Amino acid sequence: MAFAPMGPEASFFEVLDRHRESLLAALRRGGQEPRSGGSRLASSSEVLVSIENIIQDIITSLARNEAPAFTIDNRSSWENIKFEDSVGLQMVSHCTTRKIKSDSPKSVKKFALILKILSMIYKLVQSNTYATKRDIYYTDSQLFGNQTVVDNIINDISCMLKVSRRSLHILSTSKGLIAGNLRYIEEDGTKVNCTCGATAVAVPSNIQGIRNLVTDAKFVLIVEKDATFQRLLDDNFCNKLSPCIMITSTPVFQHLKSKGKGVPDLNTRLLVRKLWDTFHVPVFTLVDADPHGIEIMCIYKYGSMSMSFEAHRLTVPAIRWLGLLPSDLKRLNVPKDSLIPLTNRDQMKLDSILRRPYVTCQPFWRKEMEIMADSKMKAEIQALTFLSSDYLSRVYLPNKLKFGGWI
Repeated sequence: MAFAPMGPEASFFEVLDRHRESLLAALRRGGQEPRSGGSRLASSSEVLVSIENIIQDIITSLARNEAPAFTIDNRSSWENIKFEDSVGLQMVSHCTTRKIKSDSPKSVKKFALILKILSMIYKLVQSNTYATKRDIYYTDSQLFGNQTVVDNIINDISCMLKVSRRSLHILSTSKGLIAGNLRYIEEDGTKVNCTCGATAVAVPSNIQGIRNLVTDAKFVLIVEKDATFQRLLDDNFCNKLSPCIMITSTPVFQHLKSKGKGVPDLNTRLLVRKLWDTFHVPVFTLVDADPHGIEIMCIYKYGSMSMSFEAHRLTVPAIRWLGLLPSDLKRLNVPKDSLIPLTNRDQMKLDSILRRPYVTCQPFWRKEMEIMADSKMKAEIQALTFLSSDYLSRVYLPNKLKFGGWI
């Protein structure tokens, strides 16, 4: 055993253990793990050659007195996205494309910015150095305008070259935290022990580089909000329900979640996928009973349109929705003054999710979302505090995990 168990008796985990067996059986029925595909960790020489080929195409166009253009897969259309239950949302092999033209007033600036960032990537790969997206933005913040411009261009380049962001020597700043029954060694040899205490460990910036992962965890719990994650730490949840692992991703603009800003960062998604690939233990989500909480869960489970070209490395279709379920609100008699009316934006988001291809294979999810739509109300996880301040960690989660209250 990697850790001394401190949690409940073994019988507590009987339903969880059966759930894990069903997940493993599903994998065996599939014959193998989901095949590797999409973006990959390309060698430095491959990346350099790919960039050189793009530059050569630009030179050839200029020599012919033609305006150079970049051809990029269109990741903003559902027509280019297919859904597979074992993978999630991924790009079709022959998707429509868009042109970033150098002679068009609408796209000439983006063409120049792509060229500039390609040049920076080439230097990073050639010199075997790394930079964050933030580093790239600050090389000329006035030219780029805002960080989102840089982020989108890096995704476009990654998709265009069919390689991962890591292969481009561009790192994402980790915004996630992890705690619980897990040890690993980072790329530089640093030994990390995530054993739960009052504080958590930052998710590493190079998930591919971590090795020698060790755990006895019975489950992984993804917690949407930092405040809820910290409350569970304060309540000693990891030790009370040991062995387990807790993870959260805290976006920079968490307070703007109502505007759809609360999305999990890339490194946290990569870590969740790595834990699944390594240990195949059940993974659950604890999110607000609102459309944006559901969106976050969907991103972890099935991915997103914008990152569909990396689906094979990011998604974990085995994830289950543990809470907060809209049906729980009525079952637990959560008072109406603890609920929040859905906004027009919420209703639009909910309608959008209900139209997505993966909802057809999740009838229980659809039922929960229809309960939310009919009630026109949403709730944060904190609504459970009306029962008691520690109801979440003392009653709600233990009962859900013991009796299989997930969908």
